[in-house]
Amino acid sequence: MQVTFDLPDEVATEIQPFADKLPQILELGLRELKAISQAGFSRIPEVLEFLASLPPNEAIIALRPSEALQERISTLLEKNRTTGLTPAEEQLWQGYQYLEHIVRMAKARALLKLKESQSE
Repeated sequence: MQVTFDLPDEVATEIQPFADKLPQILELGLRELKAISQAGFSRIPEVLEFLASLPPNEAIIALRPSEALQERISTLLEKNRTTGLTPAEEQLWQGYQYLEHIVRMAKARALLKLKESQSE
């Protein structure tokens, strides 16, 4: 399929070196957009609000999924392994993956900051 659209000059300049990767860039962007905008996914706002409060590094490192969230993830993993996910469940799974990615990045940065402060 061929698609044509207009981009701001600054965006066009920025993506020029990645012209051969545009399908992958669009796919990843759509996946992230779906994960962010899906209705009914209540944990993303809670985690983002927690991280936006700039908690201590130790609190970020200690952040764990709730028991209910962990159960839902386990259920989706099992269903994916046995019967497959519905489109709605796949979208929910993408949201969980996105949330996990954000938390991992925050934990890595917090751990790095802790190690830097201990070496000073």
